Amino acid sequence: MRNGKSSVATEFTHTIDGRAENSKVFFAVINPATGSPFAHCPDASRLQLDAAVAAARRAFRSWSLLSFDERRGYLLRFAQILRQRAEELIPLLVQEQGKPLAAARKEVIGAPAQIEQVCSLEIKTEVLRDDPQCRIELRYRSLGVAGIIAPWNFPVAIAIGRVSQALYTGNTAVLKPSPNTPLTTLKLGEIAREVLPAGVLNVIAGGDELGPWMTAHEGIDKISFTGSIATGKKVMASASSNLKRFTLELGGNDAAIVLEDADPNAVARPIFWAAFANSGQICVAIKRLYVHERIYEPMCAALADIARAVKVGDGLDPETELGPIQNKSQYERVIEILEDTKQTAARILAGGHVLNRPGYFIAPTIVAEVQDGTRLVDEEPFGPILPILRFRAVEDAVRRANSSRYGLSGSVWTNDLTKGSEIAERLEAGTVWVNQHGALPDPRIPFGGAKESGIGREYSVLGLKSYMEPQVVSIPRTDPSDKP
Repeated sequence: MRNGKSSVATEFTHTIDGRAENSKVFFAVINPATGSPFAHCPDASRLQLDAAVAAARRAFRSWSLLSFDERRGYLLRFAQILRQRAEELIPLLVQEQGKPLAAARKEVIGAPAQIEQVCSLEIKTEVLRDDPQCRIELRYRSLGVAGIIAPWNFPVAIAIGRVSQALYTGNTAVLKPSPNTPLTTLKLGEIAREVLPAGVLNVIAGGDELGPWMTAHEGIDKISFTGSIATGKKVMASASSNLKRFTLELGGNDAAIVLEDADPNAVARPIFWAAFANSGQICVAIKRLYVHERIYEPMCAALADIARAVKVGDGLDPETELGPIQNKSQYERVIEILEDTKQTAARILAGGHVLNRPGYFIAPTIVAEVQDGTRLVDEEPFGPILPILRFRAVEDAVRRANSSRYGLSGSVWTNDLTKGSEIAERLEAGTVWVNQHGALPDPRIPFGGAKESGIGREYSVLGLKSYMEPQVVSIPRTDPSDKP
């Protein structure tokens, strides 16, 4: 979709050293509800990345010397302006990402709240030893320049969450959005120019080359990446070139276990939306549903009824509940998994087909009697399709849920909260819920994955410390001249 000779006029620009910067090359941005371009985005060159990193390094010298209170003041002002300009971002997010207006509004309106919650946290010096001989403290220093690579499923929420953590802890940042959803993020950079000192936050968009340039860049000290396991492994290898610190939030194939005492009519709707919100394009969405055999059929029926009733369409239509899959590549992958499923003995209870309209639409699909070992169960579809698996013994359900290289999150559904908590503890995942799933991240609570679903944690004091270098400072109580 690139045109190296294009001189397409565009209202979207990079933010480098506090200034708007354009590019000589542009690429088309596709509206997934139509499958057609609706805007063009500047494509950052390697020289522009170098300029952004250099600007961030210059700004770091003064930004890192500010107190938490001083940095908090800048960030809270950024949150205020972002809140004031939210209405201009919401339709743009819908057009480039595809999610319904209500979901886009929730994401954009939630971004300033994220900043405010991050800024409510404190990083305190820890006293490790304090006696007549010496005082030893554990302090935390800013790392330098953070490179933030954001995904296409929540381009505003995830970018703002990472940026606020990096900046609050005294780092400066270079933010790169996905080439599938670059425009709203570029607008965030434009808003940041109004309040943040030049070079503190640089936002540049580009194609598939830009991410690897960032992860290997000698001037970047920390990488925060959210995306697939395959790409995360490449990021980890590339970051090793100068032993960059990194946090990886990677894919999930979340299992939910519904015990026999659960009421299908009561839990079907929250389970459905935990699986299908954002058309299943959420890393913590339910992607495998294990249901006890005694309530299996009524649960399948209840979920299929909901799936058939949901309104799927263009996110700009206020009545739309589910939008399209965000990009053609992901759309084709979900179709592949769906077609593979049709070759098995599984029963498709609802959906199972693409919609006869432009764009990347697949009907919400419920699949029963699917078996372990199939692509639908073992892989992360990242689309509007849910397999429902039958179990008899809880031990079997836990074993099968844990039989995965993924370990991002999971859930247990039951009327017995004590039993639910005990089972939750046995699931090999970074976050496990009881009688809920995919609750919106609270920046005051750590989030991250086990096994191949990631390394490190974002958010909370634990996450903030991952953007800092621990430093031990030892102070003697005695005068050195007194020693023999």
